[in-house]
Amino acid sequence: MINGFEKIVEERIREAQRRGLFDNLDGAGRPLPPDEIGMRVPEDLRLAFRMLKNADCLPPELELKKEIHQTEELLAGVQDAAERYHTLSRLNFLIFKLNAMRTGSIANDIPQHYNDKLLERLEGSAGR
Repeated sequence: MINGFEKIVEERIREAQRRGLFDNLDGAGRPLPPDEIGMRVPEDLRLAFRMLKNADCLPPELELKKEIHQTEELLAGVQDAAERYHTLSRLNFLIFKLNAMRTGSIANDIPQHYNDKLLERLEGSAGR
């Protein structure tokens, strides 16, 4: 059963279709460009992850990684020793919390900034 709001939305979509507002849109007839979800998430989980992404909801582990990254950036700009100590303590707590959430090994989880440096070094040695 369609409620009143859904009925209004459906009517407006049909009216826009009749007026041709959906004709000749950019990318019409072509597949959507790949996104991070399509490349890194197993196919059976993509729909659920895409819905979470569209709703601006991140899984708890990703929220924590985002907070760790923000805290690292904050720490880089802190000059006061007491505030730096407090921020570093917060960062250590967040990393500990992330590690406690894991079910698998952390051996293969390299932070992105280390991963980039490692790739640069490997690419540099490959050219020699």
